[in-house]
Amino acid sequence: MKKLILVRHGESAWNKLNLFTGWTDVDLTEAGMKEAYEAGKLLKAEGFRPEICFTSYLKRAVKTLNQILDAMDMDYLPVEKSWRLNEKSYGAIQGLNKADTAAKYGDEQVLLWRRSFDVQPPALDMHEERSPRMDPRYNELSDAEIPLTESLKDTIARLMPYYEGAILKAFDKHDTVMVVAHGNSLRGIVKQLRGMSNEEIIKFNIPTATPYVFEFDNTMKLQKDYFVGDQEEIARKMQSVANQAKKK
Repeated sequence: MKKLILVRHGESAWNKLNLFTGWTDVDLTEAGMKEAYEAGKLLKAEGFRPEICFTSYLKRAVKTLNQILDAMDMDYLPVEKSWRLNEKSYGAIQGLNKADTAAKYGDEQVLLWRRSFDVQPPALDMHEERSPRMDPRYNELSDAEIPLTESLKDTIARLMPYYEGAILKAFDKHDTVMVVAHGNSLRGIVKQLRGMSNEEIIKFNIPTATPYVFEFDNTMKLQKDYFVGDQEEIARKMQSVANQAKKK
C-alpha cells in the first residue's frame, strides 16, 4: 500500500487577518505553529511514517513541515523544496482583506477569483515591489515562468509536471510521501487524483494543518482518501475556510 499525505500549512499571519496571501511570504502565527505540531503528533499516533517530504519556497509551508517532523521525531527526513508547490498567485489583490474585497466587488466575483478553475484575479506588474521577479529566491525563473496572477488552471499547469516528475516518482523508492503546501496547490493535486470537475473543485476546501491521506495499491491506483482527525472539527474548519471571503 502506498500513501500520499497532503497537509496545508498552519494558520499564517495573513490567514488570521483574512487577507489574500498568494506568493507573499508571510509567517505562521503562534496558533499556526501549534496546530502544525499537533498535526505531527496526530500522524505519529496514527502510525504514519513518511520517508520523503516535499514543500514550497514559502516559509509558512516550510515551518509547518518542520513542526510536523519535530513532533514525529523525524527531523532527519529528506526534504525537497520547489516553487511549483507555491500557493496560487492572487496577483494585485494580494494583501487585500477578503471580506472587504467581497463587499466591494461582490461575493460571486471574489469566489471566482478565489476558487474558480479558470478566472484570474487582476495581475501584478512584473517590476513592482510585490512581483516575484523582485525576489532573489526566484532568480532561476524566466520572465515567462513568473506568475503575475493565476487561476487554479494555471496553478495546476505549473504544478503537475513537478508532481508527476518528482512527487509521484518518489513512490518508485518509497511507500509513504508527504507534501506540505498550500490550499490551492494542494487542491490541484486533489482535483487530479479524485477526477473532480471544475465545478466540484470550487466548493472543495482544505483546512489548515489537517492531514489528508490518499491510499493507493502498488500500481498507484487510488483506493481511498480521508482526512485524519476529528471529523466534526474538520468539517467546521472546512466551512470556516469557505466563509472567509463572504462580505460582512
